Amino acid sequence: MPASKRRIEPNDILPARDYAAHRKDYRAARMANKPKRTLHVGPYATILFESYDSMWLQVQEMLYIEKGGDEQLADELAAYNPMIPDGTELTATMMLEIEDAGQRARVLATLGRIEDHVAIRIGPDRIAARPVGEEERTNASGKTSAVHFFRFPFSPSQIAAFREPGTPILFEIDHPNYGHIAIVGDAMRAELLKDFA
Repeated sequence: MPASKRRIEPNDILPARDYAAHRKDYRAARMANKPKRTLHVGPYATILFESYDSMWLQVQEMLYIEKGGDEQLADELAAYNPMIPDGTELTATMMLEIEDAGQRARVLATLGRIEDHVAIRIGPDRIAARPVGEEERTNASGKTSAVHFFRFPFSPSQIAAFREPGTPILFEIDHPNYGHIAIVGDAMRAELLKDFA
């Protein structure tokens, strides 16, 4: 799919039979590309930078598994289209991955409002994450969700800096109980450049 494709339309979705016939190939292609768009930040946070292709596959998979037809398709498009970068931004899913259920509950209880402490740094600029969707990701007791969805809106000058080899790019989480930074390397930078117009 061309990088310029910014929205999944109903006619982009394969009929269930056609998708099922090639599902293994689509999933293999996604898995091959996934490492280029995956960043680990600290011991628990995994960042998946999303794209048209990843969201298209997610919609196809949801339809394949749940078999909800056209009615389900409308809901899936409404859920996943906002996660496709619009040409001036990056989008990402952040998963706080802790295998042990008890430890997971304890850690998530200490990370309330972590969504307010996520950013991408490009040189001296800080681009704060903007949560996607209306759903509150931290509950009344201060426990955060294990999954968050973000947009990172860039200015033209920030996009230019992102394109410039040698400009340091960092992914930052500065929550008081989870302060970690990861470097966006050259291979990931090259991959993510496809998300800009």
